[in-house]
This record gives sequence, C-alpha cells and structure tokens, in this order.
Amino acid sequence: MRAVHVPVTVEQDEDGVWCAHAWLGSSGGANAYGDTREEALASLRDAVRMVLDEDGVPPELAETLDLEVA
Repeated sequence: MRAVHVPVTVEQDEDGVWCAHAWLGSSGGANAYGDTREEALASLRDAVRMVLDEDGVPPELAETLDLEVA
C-alpha cells in the first residue's frame, strides 16, 4: 500500500449540506456529500478508493510533491 495525495475541496452549500470534491487527474473526479464535513470527507474517501481501484492511480497523482511553505 502507498500514499496518494489527492487535491480536495470541501464547502457547505446554502442548504447546509457539506460537499466534497476530489480531482483525480485523467480519471476525472469524485464527489460526496454529508450532513457534516467529516461525513462528506468519509464518503469522498470511499468514492476515491472506488475510482482508483477501477482506473488505477493517474500518473499526475503518482508524481505529486508535498511541500510545507511558511
């Protein structure tokens, strides 16, 4: 097993529903929703795993570099 870093956005819509989206490069993306931020992220993790299991890890994500910037 290896770590794959996936860009994620999370926001709350006007009805109070939390929406999470992950960009998966050439595989497109995954979306999830929840009553809380944590629920939306948990659902998104499942959705991303399904896409990666089906399509594999896109080359764009395999070459991600994580940096800490002050």
